Amino acid sequence: MGAHVQVSALRIEAGAKGAEQTIVHDLSFSIAPGEVLALIGESGSGKTTTALAMMAYARSGCRIASGSVRIGDTEVLALDEAGQRALRGRRVAYIAQSAAASFNPSRSIMDQVVEPALIHATATRSDAEAKAVALFRELALPNPDTIGSRYPHQVSGGQLQRLMAAMALITDPELVILDEPTTALDVTTQIEVLRAFRRVVRERRTTAVYVSHDLAVVAQMADHILVLRDGQKRELGATSQILAAPSHDYTQKLLAAARPKVRQSSACVAATAQTPLLEVRQLSAGYGPCDRQGQPKVLILEDINLTLYRGQAIGVIGESGSGKTTLARAIAGLLSPCRGELLLQGQPLPPTLQQRTKEELRRVQIVFQMADTALNPSQTIERILARPLQFYRGLSGEALQRRIRELLDLVKLPMAVAGRLPGGLSGGQKQRVNFARALAAEPDLILCDEITSALDTVVGAAVLDLIAELRRDLGLSYLFISHDLHTVRSVCDEIVVMQHGRKLAQVARADYERGPHHPYYELLARSVPELRQGWLDEQAAAA
Repeated sequence: MGAHVQVSALRIEAGAKGAEQTIVHDLSFSIAPGEVLALIGESGSGKTTTALAMMAYARSGCRIASGSVRIGDTEVLALDEAGQRALRGRRVAYIAQSAAASFNPSRSIMDQVVEPALIHATATRSDAEAKAVALFRELALPNPDTIGSRYPHQVSGGQLQRLMAAMALITDPELVILDEPTTALDVTTQIEVLRAFRRVVRERRTTAVYVSHDLAVVAQMADHILVLRDGQKRELGATSQILAAPSHDYTQKLLAAARPKVRQSSACVAATAQTPLLEVRQLSAGYGPCDRQGQPKVLILEDINLTLYRGQAIGVIGESGSGKTTLARAIAGLLSPCRGELLLQGQPLPPTLQQRTKEELRRVQIVFQMADTALNPSQTIERILARPLQFYRGLSGEALQRRIRELLDLVKLPMAVAGRLPGGLSGGQKQRVNFARALAAEPDLILCDEITSALDTVVGAAVLDLIAELRRDLGLSYLFISHDLHTVRSVCDEIVVMQHGRKLAQVARADYERGPHHPYYELLARSVPELRQGWLDEQAAAA
């Protein structure tokens, strides 16, 4: 049974002494034993900072300035270092967003799952291993008796996320903190993990804090929702009340951003007699050395055909490993196909960057999923945008500065960001800079690879609106890659469905709501959480 949790007047500050900035403002809330409280809000709202403070932990550069956190009869913030070590992993457990980054690749899964029980002496090795196997069964993991002997790289992302939950639960903690635990998963994997998490939390009556920006997910998991913005409480209420009748205008904004929206563009064109902008013919690609027949060691894509016209947006959907990103990399010239050909406006497009002319490079640009790794952290935004303008357009001086201002204006960023480094920008701002860099080349085609998957709901919706607006104003064409069918439907004229490196189907906008479609398309459609309570139960009943 979980503990009663009481947080009172919690204040967290960042910055040097004398120049502190408050990032969580006198926050108060309580959680009844066995209930789940969701913390929601945009990036920078203080969700994770608040959750970590419940373990008496503050990230580098931050400090818990004042307030109270009580778990049962324990005042957490009054504990010394030894008391904090005894608390963390025993009475309070934390499930991080990225399980892959949290496991040691050199140790077996079982060694790592039982470690908290051995550190806190809650069980012997043999008892801990038996308990771990029981948890593997509870969490619906395959081969529960033997999966512990594997290493992290030998299981899928969804399985690793559930294994992390087993590690958190093995000491029977009173409070479990789940920090965006399904954000990095594709939709079909996410639904499996959500079912497992919710079943275990319900059956064990564990008190839980669920940190997320995804209201549809929160609707399935939480009893109550606390809405945060700029480190302040905007609204707190039962999940049913928040979803049906939110009182704060910011909560209303979050709900509006989370609901599916069609971003139709007048630039949309039908397949006519005009020459296609891009043709992909019988494209196959993979990784590793090729054999004598030119077959790579690992074949990822097989015989992909695709036609995209100027002004069109085509979505490519599928689970992780379906070949979506490999297709984008092959079109961008980052990966040389082993078979097939690419045509750009009827002319052969060389397979690699090194073989393409400057003009061919300019016309096809790619925007990557993670803006953090796509932008040079040591270069200012001005320098990042100046480089393609100098390379493709030969701009300098006032003409260069004017175009940088125009690009920032196009992506709705203030000129003040030009002098900043990427680390000084939010996730949404960095993704807009990513877009501005692609636009600097004045391309015909932009390849968008999961560009909103790492963004919160409001920021992601704003980026999608920007894509539709630029398409309408500039006549851009997009190949939009995602695992989220609702996102793809909102911006694309057609959807290509991929699985195991093959194209299974292609669905036009007019047929989105008409069926029947390919069973895999229907599975993806069913797996996107809906913004209402009870949806997950309905899926479990139908499974």
